[in-house]
Amino acid sequence: MRVKSSATDTETVTAGGLVLGALGVLAFSMSLPATRVAVGELDAWFVAFGRAVGAAILAAAYLSITRAPRPSGAQWRRLAVVALGVVVGFPLFTSLALTTQTSAHGAVVVTLLPALTAIFAVLRAGERPPPLFWLASLAGLVAVLTFLIVTGSAGGAVAASDLFLPAAVVLCGLGYAEGGALARELGGARTICWALLLSLPATASITVVSIAVEPPHAGTAAWLAFAYLTAVSMFLGFFAWYAGLARGGIARVGQIQLTQPVLTLLWSALLLGETVTPAALVAAVVVLACVVLIQRTRRR
Repeated sequence: MRVKSSATDTETVTAGGLVLGALGVLAFSMSLPATRVAVGELDAWFVAFGRAVGAAILAAAYLSITRAPRPSGAQWRRLAVVALGVVVGFPLFTSLALTTQTSAHGAVVVTLLPALTAIFAVLRAGERPPPLFWLASLAGLVAVLTFLIVTGSAGGAVAASDLFLPAAVVLCGLGYAEGGALARELGGARTICWALLLSLPATASITVVSIAVEPPHAGTAAWLAFAYLTAVSMFLGFFAWYAGLARGGIARVGQIQLTQPVLTLLWSALLLGETVTPAALVAAVVVLACVVLIQRTRRR
């Protein structure tokens, strides 16, 4: 009877993790379209770091209300990795990229995120995946690079914005994997909150400089997009996402990210009127196939 109860409890926890992960993906699927709207009128550096400052204020209030204990020294070092990936790296490089690229274009590159999250989870856990795992990862990378070269070759070379997106995805995958593992100790909410506070000196300083150089002036749509990025993409979305990774497993819950590029393409078309090109669809399908293969070849 105890074995059956234990198995049932495990299934319940895993199902809860999948639900929380799905909520996180739904929140993140709007990030690229919202960033595209925000950087249309606001400075990209302000959008990237100003939203982190706003989220850090919310994080400080949450930690104070819940009287959360401070992380240990080892946990602070791991939180620095989380901050590098999801507080600084991904917001900065996507903001810079989407000043010239469409969010639909970015959605294709983000299709690699589940694979990179799984790779970092594998490396961090010390597992030994089969050769097919790495071949599928390489195939997905080649597909994305081919798409970037083809769509960015009008001037004969790949633009800087085409390089920002892959950098954003690599750093984000690292931040997802490390944050998901750390959330098993701190909880999903406290993991992102402490990461936001850890990076506050840097994000606040850069935000002040960006305001001094280019004072923010924008319409209602841009400010609403900025508010979404602050409260949802940078704050509440991670409550669900990291909790889901911690409860359901980084590799398994990470598969839910497969739906994120599709949702982003839909948001881009519906809300921004962007055209989803056949090349983008083909690239997305190829990379999705590679990601599915990666997840199925991953060893426990």
